[in-house]
Amino acid sequence: MDNNVSGQLKDLISKNQSIGIAVGKNPSIDAMAAALSLFLTLKSDGKNVNIVCPTEPLVEHSRLVGIDRVKKDFELQGGDMTVSFPYQEGEIEKISYTLENGLLNIIVKAGQDGLTFSEKDVIFKRSEGYPTLLFVIGTSRLSDLDRIYDAEGLKDTTVVNIDNKSDNQGYGDISIVTPNSSSISEKVADIMLSMNLNIDIDMAQNLLTGIENATENFQSSKTTPLAFEITGELIRKGAVRSAGSNLQNEMPQAIRDDFDEYDEENLSSVFTQPAPFPRQPQPLTPRMNRLPNAGQNLQRLQSMQNRQQGQQGVQDLSSVRQDLSAGRQDLTSERKDTKITERTDPSVDSLRQDSGQAGQGKKPPVDWLTPKIYKGSTNI
Repeated sequence: MDNNVSGQLKDLISKNQSIGIAVGKNPSIDAMAAALSLFLTLKSDGKNVNIVCPTEPLVEHSRLVGIDRVKKDFELQGGDMTVSFPYQEGEIEKISYTLENGLLNIIVKAGQDGLTFSEKDVIFKRSEGYPTLLFVIGTSRLSDLDRIYDAEGLKDTTVVNIDNKSDNQGYGDISIVTPNSSSISEKVADIMLSMNLNIDIDMAQNLLTGIENATENFQSSKTTPLAFEITGELIRKGAVRSAGSNLQNEMPQAIRDDFDEYDEENLSSVFTQPAPFPRQPQPLTPRMNRLPNAGQNLQRLQSMQNRQQGQQGVQDLSSVRQDLSAGRQDLTSERKDTKITERTDPSVDSLRQDSGQAGQGKKPPVDWLTPKIYKGSTNI
């Protein structure tokens, strides 16, 4: 914030007791939040302040602190009382007044022709009390103030124009129009901080809400470094970030219907715990594990996989059984075709003779215990 401008504003606020804050028709959340924050801080400083808007506040403004204080007209102390009555040339000789018992008596002395009007024709009208210092927030043209702006009534009022729209007409005695600002709230907050004005938790929350709305929750490419700096200051003063865009809103509807709450502690650990080095590939975890019904969903998935594997195993076992059956049939046919014929071997006859003489005291042959191999008539 320019020190010269900041000094001028601080001097104007100190010199003026009646201060007005105005926003144009159908203001944005950003403009209304900035105006309300300025209203609350000046009110806490003991100033006689009014905040006005030509249109009724919208539902989206309802979360802003002080929205119930917005009026359609200035209600500051002061203003003129005007007494009006019909007049014809020559019927009034002079007008004077007297003070009696604390009452001001206005005397209208009739002329020669007398007065042509009666008491019921007299009209009493009090004009609005216009502030001596007026802040116009987020309004490109004074005509956007509609009936609030009266050039005659505000002729002695110092007007301060604060806006970030590129089509702002640059009106006012002091024009603070910064099209490069991503929000009006960040600019008003910067002004308040530069003048050391009080910013309590309610004002800070309003300003942060305005910044978030104007910057699309800081996702807009026009978001300035000042917006982040001011946000840090507002959070230190007690403001809290709104929900904005979260994981639940990004989920498909089918999953969002089952989504009650997510484990914020476990989710944050993904970003806070350092990964081992070298990083080992981790198995992918189904996203459904984050949901309250993750266990049931995982069991269903495993059951489906087991059934598929079981069906595949049955098919494989069936094929093995078919192969075994075919093998048995081949073996049976081979056995039918094979005939084993005993062939006489001379060694067998000698063995028999030797075994017959063993009982008569003769010794058995040396190769008696050696295994003998007999061949059939057919090679298998």
